[in-house]
Amino acid sequence: NTIKEEHKDDDQALKAIYEIESEIASKKYGLVWEEHEENVDKQMETHVPVFTEVKDKEILGDKNNQNFNFLLEGDNLHSLKLLEKTHKGKIDVIYIDPPYNKGENDFIYDDNYVEKEDSYRHSKWLSFMNFRLKIAKNLLSEEGMIFISIDDVELFNLKLLCDEVFGEYNFVNNISVKMSEATGVKMAHINKRLPKLKESILFYKKKDITINDVRTPKEKWDNEYRILAKGVSKEELYRLKEIMEKEDATEEDIKEGDRICENIIFSNINELYKENMTEDEKIEMNYKNAYRILRDVATSGSAKRISDIKKQNIKANAFLILTPRKKIYLIKRDYNEKASQPRMKMLFADQYLTTNVGDFWSDIKTTGLGAEGKVDFLNGKKPVKLIERILRLNSKKTSLILDFFAGSGTTAQAVIQLNKEDDGNRRYILCTNNENNICEEVTYQRLTNIQEELPHNLKYYKTDFIPKMEENEDIVLSDDLLSHIKEMVQLENGIDIDNDKHHIILTDEDADKIEKDWEKYKNCKALYISKNVLLTTSQNVLFSSVEINTIPD
Repeated sequence: NTIKEEHKDDDQALKAIYEIESEIASKKYGLVWEEHEENVDKQMETHVPVFTEVKDKEILGDKNNQNFNFLLEGDNLHSLKLLEKTHKGKIDVIYIDPPYNKGENDFIYDDNYVEKEDSYRHSKWLSFMNFRLKIAKNLLSEEGMIFISIDDVELFNLKLLCDEVFGEYNFVNNISVKMSEATGVKMAHINKRLPKLKESILFYKKKDITINDVRTPKEKWDNEYRILAKGVSKEELYRLKEIMEKEDATEEDIKEGDRICENIIFSNINELYKENMTEDEKIEMNYKNAYRILRDVATSGSAKRISDIKKQNIKANAFLILTPRKKIYLIKRDYNEKASQPRMKMLFADQYLTTNVGDFWSDIKTTGLGAEGKVDFLNGKKPVKLIERILRLNSKKTSLILDFFAGSGTTAQAVIQLNKEDDGNRRYILCTNNENNICEEVTYQRLTNIQEELPHNLKYYKTDFIPKMEENEDIVLSDDLLSHIKEMVQLENGIDIDNDKHHIILTDEDADKIEKDWEKYKNCKALYISKNVLLTTSQNVLFSSVEINTIPD
């Protein structure tokens, strides 16, 4: 009011004062915290981050695949800033397992552990996450998904923060994951609080997504065609499914399928038999033909009507058929196809998990994690199967996955394991610092350990810095940056600049040299050319047989 009185004759000043007053007095909804700036962010005011490849840590596990995965050592904020140059709008799935900020030496901010007693504990964590999530949003593709593991300490703060960053309308699910059993120490203080058995995974989308079925082929078979009757092993069911789907089934296959179906029917559907019927009489009913109907239906992709079965003059008192909704039924011979409620006996039932699993995941084993990847990691190692299930939500078998809190490297193992299971060609990028040598001795070691079982290619980068120059020294800075352009080109394209299949051209002189020796470049598949290089007419003609990529500024 004093300021208003002082400026009562200044309309412009009064207008501004009233706007400020309105803003201060207005009610707000959302998350408010004391923003903090990290030293790693301040560092970029005077230095430019770059990647330097550590060539002796390169892994060539799959020489038949030219694609490379990447492990980026350094503060993940610096790595994310560089990825923003190479992968904006290109990442399909992001999974992160950030520090939970329990105040138990699990969260370091500006080189110091944040304690429970720190009055800015939550503000520091939110500032830390806010910088990184904003970049993560920019990295996601239009159909991109992000999954964030968290526990109760910051769950609700994180939910509000993600609503701001990604938009509340882009929230998909809060998935609850059972992560431990109610045993031992957890039950010691049950009189004070309920044992903590779960964690959460917040699931957000960039814009519009289609969620894929997360179940494995085996889980789908178990769930959609679960045998209700006893007396038939799962192995026989899997074999029956395999034979059903064979386009070139042999006579031996057919006989084996007949036998399995006979066992199913003979063992379980007693109501189809007449009273006092002997086993021999049951066999004479020729149930084995039911399998042939099932296989015909399965391979044709549509259900057969009973009238069609009758036309084939198949002499059987029961038939297995596959309905248009992909359910398998056993139907009696006297089935009336016009009846509104036909008498059916469901032999296989999709009564358990017929669609996607829901938002409560209690079926993933969390014991014995120490053996996964053959590395020790005591700070919240996640099961490979958990990350696999997350990745299955994205249907693209060529998806690019980012984890910028890589920890023990579970995400990498899950990506390559899933590729092995469904013949996919997914790639991963991992970011982690090297605090307590975690990147070298845990993350990288794990990626080395799994090569025998899951061979794949990997490049190892470290974050370095180039001092910013005065304006009149920009040319020097440009030269320094160009000395690291190879790393950026490799990262952006997931390749190796090997000077055999892939080459970089940074100057007109480089282009002239390649043109002169073109006969030596018979294996060349792609050229990566600086935008400052002007190719001659003859070079354009000569290089037209290979892929040309322009290196952006």
